[in-house]
Amino acid sequence: MQPQRQANQAAASINGAERHQVLLPRAGVRALAAWTLPSASAQGASGVTATYIAYNAPSVNWELGAVSASCAARDEDKPPEWRSRYWWAAFCGPAGPRGDAACGRCVRVANAATGAQAAVRVVDDCGRANGGAALGMDTPVFYQIDTDGSGMASGQLEVNYQFVDCQD
Repeated sequence: MQPQRQANQAAASINGAERHQVLLPRAGVRALAAWTLPSASAQGASGVTATYIAYNAPSVNWELGAVSASCAARDEDKPPEWRSRYWWAAFCGPAGPRGDAACGRCVRVANAATGAQAAVRVVDDCGRANGGAALGMDTPVFYQIDTDGSGMASGQLEVNYQFVDCQD
């Protein structure tokens, strides 16, 4: 079965920068709506920096090895449905698991300025060129939470994040 995650992007001009709107597949919206508030034992942080990374997951058929993701050895054998359920991210935030312990985990990321949020799956560490940010998100999901265009203008967003159950 082919992964069903296809980003529908519409471009418009905001302050001279190209802006994209990304629509989530229905399954992703249901998964977002199903989350509960984090428990006291949940791990997360506020006011951290997120950037975007061009994993281009759909164009590589959601193959972790194709983008040299650090979690590829651990998670490449997962079914395509698992690998494509969430957009991908590199993680090295100040709170939460690191390295292999973070692989495959889900993080709810919220734009600190607007509250727009989305889920991402950790597939990489911060060895990627993401400028020392706590999170490097696949470009479509970065655009999705950049609802005011400030992230496109500066190349980064201030975000809050929380590790959550992926409901896999």
